[in-house]
Amino acid sequence: MAEEWLIEFSKGIGRLFLNPLLYWSVLLILFAGYRRIKRERLDFGIKVFDIFSEWKNTWLLSLIAGLLISIITIISGIVLSPETIILLAAVTIVLSITLRFSLLSPSYTIGLTFLLLLFLPYVMDNQSIFNENLFTESNYTALALLLGIFIIFESVLIARVNRNETFPAIALSDRGVWVGQHRIKKLSLVPFFVLMPDGLITSFAPWWPYFPIGETSYCLALVPFLFGFDYLAKGHFTLQATKKIAKFNVLLGIGIVLIAAGSIFIPYLSIAAIVLAILGKEYLNYKYRVGDRLRRPFFRPQEIGLKIVGVIPGTPAARLDVFVGETIAKVNGRKVSSESQFYEALQGSGAFFKLEVLDDYNEVRFVQGAFYEGDHYELGFLFPSAPYRQKKARKFGT
Repeated sequence: MAEEWLIEFSKGIGRLFLNPLLYWSVLLILFAGYRRIKRERLDFGIKVFDIFSEWKNTWLLSLIAGLLISIITIISGIVLSPETIILLAAVTIVLSITLRFSLLSPSYTIGLTFLLLLFLPYVMDNQSIFNENLFTESNYTALALLLGIFIIFESVLIARVNRNETFPAIALSDRGVWVGQHRIKKLSLVPFFVLMPDGLITSFAPWWPYFPIGETSYCLALVPFLFGFDYLAKGHFTLQATKKIAKFNVLLGIGIVLIAAGSIFIPYLSIAAIVLAILGKEYLNYKYRVGDRLRRPFFRPQEIGLKIVGVIPGTPAARLDVFVGETIAKVNGRKVSSESQFYEALQGSGAFFKLEVLDDYNEVRFVQGAFYEGDHYELGFLFPSAPYRQKKARKFGT
């Protein structure tokens, strides 16, 4: 038996490279990164983060999640048909064409796949091009359970977003003032093993597999699952936003898992789990957008000090103990309330500088640093001011 499992594990890893979603994921991150960098150059006149930043700090957590999910799927015996895996990949690719990571939530990718699997058998009965039995074997309970598990993992990933990892931008407020805003945005690829019909693996216990379809022998497939999220924080501070979203999202995931588990005994509950996932995600997104719009912009110009909208990696600012959302009140003992005042105070400091910073609780601390050869004279802080494209247009009178 061990030999059969090892053979199927090897074959399962090979099947990963047959899935088009693996290659599409690389193209997607390149397209999304290019578009973001283009926006950063328009807003700040410089590339802030590199092209793969939406993937950064997700791989370790994704691999751990993939391992845990693989243990769950194999021990419980979750079997998915090849058609289900291919359809899930196709739905994910179609939803991602817009480059809107918010559409890559498991609520939409698995939810839409589930709904298509419900109706496709009726469509196949009324056509003569494809085999009419192509989508007749679907494991609805297993899909609903996986959906709930992935939403819980999505919540963990949202909660772990670092305040200096979100993507800054400049926008006009309702009062016509240029303010900062952030996109809480990540893309994650989770590879996990799942059973498929027809292979060398046979049942090792009377109850296994617990979620079978069709055959009495099984193989393994390493499936790449791609998902992402994208939330705009304009009225919220980024850490407030991530905590709020993650809290509601994990409750949604737990609720879906419980309802999906109930579908083991009452099959129609799997549909209820999918409906809850889609409507719950829509409600979360709507409530968050409305709540964020009703708040005053967090990264707005202030009478005293400069709110830090962003810290460019690899600059002197990134070496300092200063974070996005904090306020620089003084530079070398001089009060600053505008970008021009900040740079005037900085240029007269020589090789060393001293900042007076107000933290999240408005408590003062002092930060000292030095310029090194090759460092940019502007340190690498981004502030809420008119975007670079407008400054450039004014400079050249266009």
